[in-house]
Amino acid sequence: MSFNIGLSGLRAATKDLNVTGNNIANAGTVGFKQSRAEFADVYASSVLGTGKNPQGSGVLLADVSQLFNQGNINYTQNALDLAINGNGFFQVSNNGALSYTRAGYFGTDKDGFLVDNFGYNLQGYTVDANGVLQPGVVGNLQIRTASQDPRPTSSIEQVYNLNSTNTVPVNAPFRADDPTTYNSSTSLNIYDSQGNAHVFTQYFVKTGPNNWTMNVLIDGAHPLAGAPNLAATTAAAGGATPAAVLAAALGTLDPASDFYADMNTQVSALLASAPPPSAADVAAAVARVGAQSPISANLAFDAVGRLQPITGVYDPNAVPATPPDANDFWQLNADGTLNLRQWTPANLNNGTPAVPVANGANANVEGVNLDMRNATQFASAFAVNRVSQDGYTTGELAGLEIAETGEVFARYTNGQSMIQGQIILANFANVQGLTPVGKTQWVQSFESGEPVRNPPATGTLGALQAGALEDSNVELSDQLVNLIVAQRNYQANAKTIETESAVTQTILNIR
Repeated sequence: MSFNIGLSGLRAATKDLNVTGNNIANAGTVGFKQSRAEFADVYASSVLGTGKNPQGSGVLLADVSQLFNQGNINYTQNALDLAINGNGFFQVSNNGALSYTRAGYFGTDKDGFLVDNFGYNLQGYTVDANGVLQPGVVGNLQIRTASQDPRPTSSIEQVYNLNSTNTVPVNAPFRADDPTTYNSSTSLNIYDSQGNAHVFTQYFVKTGPNNWTMNVLIDGAHPLAGAPNLAATTAAAGGATPAAVLAAALGTLDPASDFYADMNTQVSALLASAPPPSAADVAAAVARVGAQSPISANLAFDAVGRLQPITGVYDPNAVPATPPDANDFWQLNADGTLNLRQWTPANLNNGTPAVPVANGANANVEGVNLDMRNATQFASAFAVNRVSQDGYTTGELAGLEIAETGEVFARYTNGQSMIQGQIILANFANVQGLTPVGKTQWVQSFESGEPVRNPPATGTLGALQAGALEDSNVELSDQLVNLIVAQRNYQANAKTIETESAVTQTILNIR
């Protein structure tokens, strides 16, 4: 009996040494969870029971369990290194075979998929073809490395204050190149369908107590000036007569519009002057008319300086309803915002001076919505307190950012960010029941139960830390002590066998 007891002790001590040695070997393995050998005593029993004073029969290895306590978070320089601060596992796929890991070594492969250092795909909620996150749709996360398409501006939001102490400008009519004809101005960039930036400039002219006129130029000209400017400069460069240059410019405009009438009147007067102008002179005159022809809207404020509902613009909800005409550039929306209905995007040409000419791009098909409802008129200096617009030019992928809740964002050179997906974490009712398969990974088993998948920081799941890795939770000092204890246990059990051998030899020596 003692031989078997000692032998079981040797086996147990050997297994304890193996477990401890494995812990020590993986002290530097990212995401590793230390194991613990758990032993139980053994008692022999008879058919009718164990008896009053049973003797032990040795020891057996009851289980080798893993301890899933948190490891230290170690910060790195790689934005795609990920650590979980709390409960949960990354879910990775090897051609459909799912496994779970705490090792956050992630990067991208040649196709832009997020993969770990074994090439397994990191999984999460994916995005559709339009870049919209699809919560609940789990798949392999992929970074779109292609250039980001431009987006034409569809909305502008402004909050500004007009100085109520201003007086009516001393000079009139309004001219953008004469600051004495207006009180204040502000500009911002808006974008067309090709991603070209255009300067949207507002000039505010006080017309009386609590009343202002907002004059708007885009790229320093009337919103439709790009088309007649292109036609006039092309005709002049092609050798057309001065009259033909004017006709080409007017042919791009609606004859019922005020812009058409102003251009026809002013340039026709130039044609009738002496000496007669050249074709280039007429093209320059067409450009000057555009630069001096803003589109306008009247603004009124109440006695406490709040903007009143805008009137004097096309209102599709008016009764009786009337269709818009060629001069209706602003449309009043039901919520009190304005919509710029007509705009021909233009770029500055190489002329001297440069003039805006149509560039072949389009404005947003639904117009450009201008929200100024929070504008004020107080006795303080003119100031723009907030301004935003939703358009942007094309951009190249510049970097990635991962939020604590798992959203993966791509940053582009145009200053925009686009979501690429959301990392999910999996947790189990019994993490001790997971089956380790090497490579710092586990797979689901019957004992572990089904995985519960949710974004990080949801419920009891931990938060993600980007640019960091979770160290092994092995405490070397504890393991070295355990190593000594296992060694002593081995020696002691060997002594038990040696003593039993000596006893047996004594019996054999009896004569």
